[in-house]
Amino acid sequence: MADSGKLLSQLADRISYLIDIKGNSEYGNIGDLLGQIQGLRQSLFEIKEADLFEEIDRIEDRVSFLEDRVAEKLGPAEIVNIVRSPQRFTLMDILENVYDSYTELGGEGDCNIDPAIMVARATMSRKVKNKLYSHQVMVIGHEKGRGEEYRNGGCARPWGNDKALRYMRVAETEGIPIHFYIFTPGSYPVEDYPGAAQQIARNLYVMAKLKVPLVSFISEGGSGGAEAIGVSGLRLMGSRGYYSVISPEGAAAIEGKIREGEKVPRELVKHCAAQLKITAEDNLKLGTVDRIIEEPPLGARRDDFPFFRRLRYEMFRATDEVVLKTKNFRAFRAYALKRREEEGKEIPEDFDLFISWNLTDLEIERLLEFRLKKYMELGKGYFLENKNVLTEGIRKTKIFASKTYYDLRYGLLRPHQRNVQKVIEEVSSEGSVFLRKVTEPVRAAYDFVFPQPERPGRVVHSDGPDERKSIFAEEWESYVSPLANEDRTVTCPNASKYGCLDLWVPDLYGEFCGVCSNCGHHFPLEYQWYLENLFDKNSVHEFNDHIASCNPLGFQGYNARLKKDIKRTGRNSSMITFDAEVWGLRLVVAMLFSNFRGGTVGVAEGEKFVRACDVAGTTRRPFLAYIHSTGGIRIHEGTLGVVQMPKCTLAVREYNDNGGLYIVVYDNNSYAGPVASFLGCSLYQFGMRSSRIGFAGPRVIRETTGQDVPPDYHSAKNALRRGHIQGIWDRREFKKNLHDALMTLGGPNLYYK
Repeated sequence: MADSGKLLSQLADRISYLIDIKGNSEYGNIGDLLGQIQGLRQSLFEIKEADLFEEIDRIEDRVSFLEDRVAEKLGPAEIVNIVRSPQRFTLMDILENVYDSYTELGGEGDCNIDPAIMVARATMSRKVKNKLYSHQVMVIGHEKGRGEEYRNGGCARPWGNDKALRYMRVAETEGIPIHFYIFTPGSYPVEDYPGAAQQIARNLYVMAKLKVPLVSFISEGGSGGAEAIGVSGLRLMGSRGYYSVISPEGAAAIEGKIREGEKVPRELVKHCAAQLKITAEDNLKLGTVDRIIEEPPLGARRDDFPFFRRLRYEMFRATDEVVLKTKNFRAFRAYALKRREEEGKEIPEDFDLFISWNLTDLEIERLLEFRLKKYMELGKGYFLENKNVLTEGIRKTKIFASKTYYDLRYGLLRPHQRNVQKVIEEVSSEGSVFLRKVTEPVRAAYDFVFPQPERPGRVVHSDGPDERKSIFAEEWESYVSPLANEDRTVTCPNASKYGCLDLWVPDLYGEFCGVCSNCGHHFPLEYQWYLENLFDKNSVHEFNDHIASCNPLGFQGYNARLKKDIKRTGRNSSMITFDAEVWGLRLVVAMLFSNFRGGTVGVAEGEKFVRACDVAGTTRRPFLAYIHSTGGIRIHEGTLGVVQMPKCTLAVREYNDNGGLYIVVYDNNSYAGPVASFLGCSLYQFGMRSSRIGFAGPRVIRETTGQDVPPDYHSAKNALRRGHIQGIWDRREFKKNLHDALMTLGGPNLYYK
């Protein structure tokens, strides 16, 4: 009877798993089978053993048939349900079955700053020609927990990602590889210090240049939460995992314009899951993952030991490949690894070769170069680039000539010029001290014999940029917003609090620059206002305007929306890149504006940003990211949009490490992915007075946490208080503040310093 009880429990688990996958108990009368098992359990000692096992066999045949049927018609929505099932394997299962031994770090269970992030120092051993080799690795990943264990569903809080970052640095100090395991539907939207968005950005910025091999495995990858520990030399993914820019339910709510509190139709969720291209096969085709690890047809569970054996082998092989790319002599070993992959052999008991995971300084440089190159290639070919052979040839020639010129000027000649100048300054300083000592007695005697009368002090008046109190103090007539043409009055939102009088629109959007003259509230202005008033006249020269957004996933109905936005705005993406001048100082600017797809970032915007970053680095100019407004990563481009987060962050890190000055200014509303990556990683971030900055909007926070946030939760004032930005600017002083920042911030590598 004990065996029959065990068999019934196993069947109940299999049926529950099928219910998890299909999302209901009506499919194939699964609920009836579960009821039959419950009945057999209750009458376990009343029924004959032969009849009992006959009934168990009948139910098992039915369950096996349903499992095969579900596996044959497994869709993206069902794969999402597989990943979310409580029977899915977790990071704890991986640590116990993939690694020989491990020691958990940074807390255990409830005694943990964030149980959703698990860190362990682990050991992996392999046998090569009867000789045993051990490797030390740092394992960092999301842990969803088992049963009633509280792990917040794998949603890391900011301090959890901070814990992960701390042990990344430990691994770098000790020179051991890092294995990342991603099991998260997304990051927990908390703005309290260090802040969800800002901490993800910090993680990405540091991972860009971690001097150790990085390998990641994705089971459930939800947008920015996945990227927080997702940068790696090789990205593996389970065949029954999913990786997405947003959950299918979230996409369905947006596409269906579902109001808060309303239920999202199941069919719409399935439709969006298919449109988002979230499966392992889809992501492999898009190039957002590098390899798929096969799982059982219905996904790996906690007792699928053959899968853990496969995962162990693949983690070994992936780490070997990342390390091998840095070696001078690698042809034969690389061929051996490639041949084993092509032959598709079973997992070997012994390994054919041993590769040391310790890297020299030169190999570390190559490791970082390969990582940068890998991410710069992500998304290539998934945007429109209007060009022909002639124009492309001219463009590449200009880039080559410009790079050669600036490399010679700033890379070769300027260092020598500075060295000569330094020697001259040193000699002059020494000489002046010597001459002063020699001539001091003579000068004292002269002053005694011929005393000089005292002269009244003079007041020096400066007419430089510091004296300009408004961006309108220019020689030319300023651009005035078309909103000023309306003959009416508006009420300031702070009127009841500060007693602001009604504002006449022509004055508000003309003389007052859209700012309340009493309380300083900033009314939104179109992005053209900044193009015309912030930069010197005739100094704005756009580039990258031939790069256009498209519909890389073939998202249904999205082409029509793109065409509508292109026609309405006259732009082909939500980002404008250009070089300009601010009171004579040249800089490169990337501007995100809300008129085109809500200022969201896709592949085209990411490519424009990276190229602008490269131009700024080549010309030794400051780089300004002005965010008129952004709604995050564009969901219609799926994970191709998500990978722009690490891609652009790596470009910023490369620019900063070469001595650049990267400044971010937020205006209006700035949320989600861009703030959690290439914007939030800036050392110098500023917000306009009425801007709103954060990781998730009030509705998302309310639906995720069940808590309402105060109206000023995302205000610039609170962002400054939390340390997310370094200052608050007034629109009327924008140009002056920007000029001051350009003059006082940054290092000597800028062209004007």
